[in-house]
Amino acid sequence: MNKHIQVLGNIAAACGLAIVFSSAAIAAPANLVPAGKTNPPIGHFEFCKSYPKECKSLGRDRGPMELTRKAWGKILEVNTRVNQAIQPDTDMNIHGVEELWSYPRTVGDCEDYVLLKRHMLIQEGFSASDLLITVVLQPNGDGHAVLTVRTDYGDYILDNMRGDVRLWSETGYTFVKRQSPEHAARWTKLGPGSTTAVGTVNY
Repeated sequence: MNKHIQVLGNIAAACGLAIVFSSAAIAAPANLVPAGKTNPPIGHFEFCKSYPKECKSLGRDRGPMELTRKAWGKILEVNTRVNQAIQPDTDMNIHGVEELWSYPRTVGDCEDYVLLKRHMLIQEGFSASDLLITVVLQPNGDGHAVLTVRTDYGDYILDNMRGDVRLWSETGYTFVKRQSPEHAARWTKLGPGSTTAVGTVNY
């Protein structure tokens, strides 16, 4: 078994967690690969106008964070807290417009969950360069936003549509683009190997 998978399993066991790894996940690249610059989603572009401090330069990319037992526990805690506290709804119902990225209080759509999780993890001491808003396609072709946490054991996905935290290759999503780890207002395309048919998504 891959050394990183084995160590992460030990972390999970110490935290009283059960993690199942498929052979496809072990074979897939642990970290997503950027493939050049691209335009940000219009919602994030407008968000940066309202919250410029959230969209600043992050400096030279020093690589993914070290995934410790404490960090893993905090990732799970924040993901669960936000998913339980925020009720899903559309921007049209909440704000009366098709698209508006904002910090949710009680209701929000997928990117609002992502913004809040990212903000909370930064407050817990995580580097913004390892917390990247990511655009994916669901198996049915619909667009969706998730939070990627870059670690030395792989890229993990925090998702409002499921309770667990999985490697990107275990989500069943096609990964389209995400924030740059060097500048929070800039985005990169995701390269070959960013598509997986592993797993299913329950809505």
